Amino acid sequence: QLQLVESGGGLVQPGGSLRLSCAASGFTLDSYAIGWFRLAPGREREGVSCLSSNSGSTNYADSVKGRFTISRDNAKNTVYLQMNSLKPEDTAVYYCAVDFEKNVQAMCVPTWYDYWGQGTQVTVSS
Repeated sequence: QLQLVESGGGLVQPGGSLRLSCAASGFTLDSYAIGWFRLAPGREREGVSCLSSNSGSTNYADSVKGRFTISRDNAKNTVYLQMNSLKPEDTAVYYCAVDFEKNVQAMCVPTWYDYWGQGTQVTVSS
């Protein structure tokens, strides 16, 4: 059974850090592109960061470049999103998703991604 389970969200002050995890089961994560997306009230779903199947390509939204880092632990079948220097505008529900089609450039196009986790809330507030 396919499953993506996000964890690591929470409440953090501006300037703080969080690490989100996305544990996969039912398939091998390193065979596919994986991405982190977020959805905030009143805003469209946004691709935050995506990683290709061979980890050769990564993409980041301009708003998170230099602050967020995506990585994958193949032994744990888990992908991470390290978020540093968090800002109030980073507040959103964060989802991980997998693209089962060929996506060697790790493009963060939400409609390309086939299977999604349930999301984890990140709130940045003082």
